[in-house]
Amino acid sequence: MTQAQIQAFFDDSTATVTYVVHAGFGTPCAIIDPVLDFDPASGRTATTSAERVIDFVRTNALTVAWLLETHAHADHLSGAPFLAVQLGGRTAIGAGIRTVQRAFSALFADTGDATRFNHLFAPGEDFAIGELQARALHVPGHTPADMAYQIGDAVFVGDTLFMPDVGTARCDFPGGSAAMLYRSVRRILALPGATRLFMCHDYPPGARAPAWETTVADQRAHNIHVHDGVSKADFVAMRTQRDATLGMPALILPAIQVNLNAGQLPAPEENGVRYLKIPLDAF
Repeated sequence: MTQAQIQAFFDDSTATVTYVVHAGFGTPCAIIDPVLDFDPASGRTATTSAERVIDFVRTNALTVAWLLETHAHADHLSGAPFLAVQLGGRTAIGAGIRTVQRAFSALFADTGDATRFNHLFAPGEDFAIGELQARALHVPGHTPADMAYQIGDAVFVGDTLFMPDVGTARCDFPGGSAAMLYRSVRRILALPGATRLFMCHDYPPGARAPAWETTVADQRAHNIHVHDGVSKADFVAMRTQRDATLGMPALILPAIQVNLNAGQLPAPEENGVRYLKIPLDAF
């Protein structure tokens, strides 16, 4: 089996990790969870994060086969459309995105067209990144649409697990469920202990530097929320109590409008300016 080579790019402003997964110089690759820089105070977008990815892809003569989203992110805007223009590749997400689109359709009318993604993965669907064999694992809980991508001995877990000293993702978004997340996490942690797990985010406690790679064995032994021995009932109680104390993510309103549309920005209005909407008193 060809070994996946993985290059990570950490975005400090959103604590998001973007990955380029490939089999070596000159091979096809996948880009997972790319970021479009966005300043909510000014409304300005930028492509600094995406250009770091572009430089790596071009330096290593990679060809982009896939632009993979683990879910419709609430903490950053997707850079997939910009990367698709620059590098090519098919934008894909789990088929459960339709459920999330319906949940937000009453607030944002222009978020219901799943065909803006080039491909919707069915649970357990196999696919290829050149020589690399991959599988889309449906891991609902954070949202109903979350996918993890298993590529060789590596799994990109999206917003299910964080590093062991941070724990697990919140489950209080529309369609989220702590019970479902527990089942999804246990499914991931049933993989062989040496399986490499790659986080979508890191929020390091204390003075620890950002990190994003761990293993199944390490998570089973040390994850503060869901290590071996934590029951489903205890996890659900903990997650429910914790989620009740959390505020809304700072970028959720702009991010949802963009990411449910495969990262496409709203069309310009008659004055040539694009606008995002802020619903008042809706939450």
